[in-house]
Amino acid sequence: MAKAFKLPDLGEGIHEGEVLSVRVAVGDHVKEGDIILEVETDKAAVEIPSPYTGVVEEILVKPVDTIKVGQVMLTFAGAEEAAPAKKEKVEKKVAEPPRPVEMKAEPARREGPVPASPATRRLARELGVDLRMVTPTGPGGLVTAEDVKAFAGKKEEAVEAPPAAVPEERPREEARPFAPPAPKLPDFSRWGPIDRVPLRSIRKATAKQMTLAWSQIPHVNNQDVVDMTKLEAFRKRHKAEIEAKGGKLTPTVFALKAAATALKAYPNFNASLDTETGEIVLKRYFHIGVAVSTPDGLIVPVVRDVDRKSIVELSIELKELIEKTRARKTSLEELQGGTFSITNVGNMGGGHFVPIINYPQVAILGMGAAAMQPAVTGNEKDGYQIVPRLLMPLVLCIDHRVLDGADAIPFMRKIVELLEDPEQLFMMMT
Repeated sequence: MAKAFKLPDLGEGIHEGEVLSVRVAVGDHVKEGDIILEVETDKAAVEIPSPYTGVVEEILVKPVDTIKVGQVMLTFAGAEEAAPAKKEKVEKKVAEPPRPVEMKAEPARREGPVPASPATRRLARELGVDLRMVTPTGPGGLVTAEDVKAFAGKKEEAVEAPPAAVPEERPREEARPFAPPAPKLPDFSRWGPIDRVPLRSIRKATAKQMTLAWSQIPHVNNQDVVDMTKLEAFRKRHKAEIEAKGGKLTPTVFALKAAATALKAYPNFNASLDTETGEIVLKRYFHIGVAVSTPDGLIVPVVRDVDRKSIVELSIELKELIEKTRARKTSLEELQGGTFSITNVGNMGGGHFVPIINYPQVAILGMGAAAMQPAVTGNEKDGYQIVPRLLMPLVLCIDHRVLDGADAIPFMRKIVELLEDPEQLFMMMT
């Protein structure tokens, strides 16, 4: 009997993806766990393992297709389904009368590999759940994120053994749409020839994220200029040394260190606003996203624990992360968990650049191109001089629900002071 393989749950909030490649052909014999498809979702490429051992009978998708969770992608002939005995056990349990939580027996622990997506495995690690103990509900015994959450909830319930909960009868407040619906577009073909280009994976994810951020966050920006003359001299002196170690010494590397130092001094910038509880969530870790321009759109991978890493380590890690991002090899985990973001348009010649905050963060730093410009130095006592200096524009955007202009100015001045004086930057590093 043929077995259908549907797109499994790839992570919280992910409902669809785009097929990047099909790794098998009709007639191929595959084993459980073999990679059969590559799907891009939420800006990351995810390899999909087979939940069956069998022969590929039919392939229903092709590269560039957009597929939804639960949609059939392939069928297998003579497929052996993972852990069939477990499935029968689940059916028997359903027929049994309910028992008190504290009397429930622990589910049997399965042996061998457990089919699950990378996102589901990560969730299991975070919740301390052994995947072999989880009852699968996905196709072919695939453990989904919902299975892990349900198991974790039952585990916690069994430990606490609370009295039976009374279902709430209170009506939930109707959710408000985060943005008004867009008006219908006119028929542009009335005025001349047109082309229609599909809004694909990365561009679609960007459009959704930017709409969310702009509709939810009241943006305020603070602009300044930093004198990069001393830092540029330092960068040139050590550029070859860093390259020999496999890194690339760029202004963004120094900005990462300066931002981490400023975030420690002003923790409200390293936060998110929880509107449901009315709380500001202050994060005690410093993971900074760096916007990377790719041929397919903008992607923001995250550099973790910036405060704990040296300039050399950041130079190497950032270079590798950018290369990986442009090759579309980043994982979902590498795109998540950021607490602050930096975007640098200097290499494209951009000036004062006002970015959009990466929701649910509360601030983002935009860097422009540094250029030699006349600057006034000196003081009233000793006199003033006009000298050439390497000046770079900075723009800090903040969430006005959490931060004010009075917060933005000292935060920006801290970054400016650190970038203008390399010795102070290195002395302040922790």
